[in-house]
Amino acid sequence: MLSYLPRDTRGKPRVDDRRVISGIVHVLISGCRWKDAPTIYGPRKTLYNRFQRWAAKGVWSNLFHALATAGGPPAEVLIDSSAVKAHRCASGGKGGKRNQAIGRSRGGRTTKIHALTDRNCRPIAFLLTGGQVADCVAADTLLDQVTTADLIHGDKGYDTNAVRRKIEAIGAAPNIPPKINRVWKNCFSPYLYRNRNAIERMFNRLKDFRRVATRYDRLATNFHAAVCIAATVSYW
Repeated sequence: MLSYLPRDTRGKPRVDDRRVISGIVHVLISGCRWKDAPTIYGPRKTLYNRFQRWAAKGVWSNLFHALATAGGPPAEVLIDSSAVKAHRCASGGKGGKRNQAIGRSRGGRTTKIHALTDRNCRPIAFLLTGGQVADCVAADTLLDQVTTADLIHGDKGYDTNAVRRKIEAIGAAPNIPPKINRVWKNCFSPYLYRNRNAIERMFNRLKDFRRVATRYDRLATNFHAAVCIAATVSYW
């Protein structure tokens, strides 16, 4: 882990990384405000600055991707999404709601977390969009992060010709239940599809972190970093 932490600091040495990272994880799990973090973790401003600056540099996401790819590409990949309510504190990010992955859906102002996982619930990649973005639209970008696989599971929301062609171009077989209005029903295995509940369990575990279950961050970069930290702590 140390090899992925920044070493280009100047001037006064950083406060102990272990203590600060523990404080950041505490805030994400408890959902408290940064200024309400226990003093045992050091100055509250240090916790927030470390979290926000490393999120902007991509430190948290790079650490997550390094761990997610350490074991090589999985044979089975699962794709799904989960909506997260955006708190009023999440308003006001630069560039407007569209640039900060906040949209309006039936549930109000929401952010949608799109994810890829393996059959053991371990996440592979995340993508944030507004809550109104369809799963099949986000899949076009998310599937670019799959280099190779034998089988990709998805629910009916991914049953489009474009998504199926994208999966087949990777060299994988799509196992997606066909929509009822399809004239030609594609091949689908209910037996293999039983493994798809792993990605639902992954989302449930991430939402044990209250700052993932509800979005309080204005910037999509910061919320994506919170999701990556929650995944790292939960599965590695």
